[in-house]
Amino acid sequence: MNHAFPCGTLCLDFVGTLRARRNAAPLEKLATPGLLDDWFVESGMVDLTPGAGEADVVIAVQLREAIYDLVAARLDARPLPTEAVAEVNLQASGLPVTLRLGPHGVMRTGSVAQGLATLAREAVQLLGGDEAALLRECARPECTQVYLDRSRGHRREWCAMKTCGNRVKAANYRARQQAAQA
Repeated sequence: MNHAFPCGTLCLDFVGTLRARRNAAPLEKLATPGLLDDWFVESGMVDLTPGAGEADVVIAVQLREAIYDLVAARLDARPLPTEAVAEVNLQASGLPVTLRLGPHGVMRTGSVAQGLATLAREAVQLLGGDEAALLRECARPECTQVYLDRSRGHRREWCAMKTCGNRVKAANYRARQQAAQA
């Protein structure tokens, strides 16, 4: 698997395809058409590779960054940037991924444009709805993953406990052990 899906929300997992945004050299997980195809299949959005091209990668990155700009504005309680709104709305106006019933259950198929339209629609619903108040950014300094804090007390700190939460807790434990030995 080339991609991680810690958020439980595809549009936010899609935003996370640019890892460590604040680093001098963030890690681009959509650098090639093959990686974009892999993201769509690994996410479960489609069952068959959509056949991305170089132009699709450019459009996908534009959408991802527009969604991130909107999420960042929501996190900072700022007005939504008009260019980002226009990009997300443009992509959301396309046809979504196609669902078909087959002999083995549901089959999801679609082009890259259909996958992006599906992601944009999810972003519109998320950012324009009540769940936008649940947006959080991971507290691990090296991580910039955004997620919805649906925990009971709304005190979740990390995008995923298995990764970031464990890393932070292990680092804190090591620091306490070193301090005790000094």
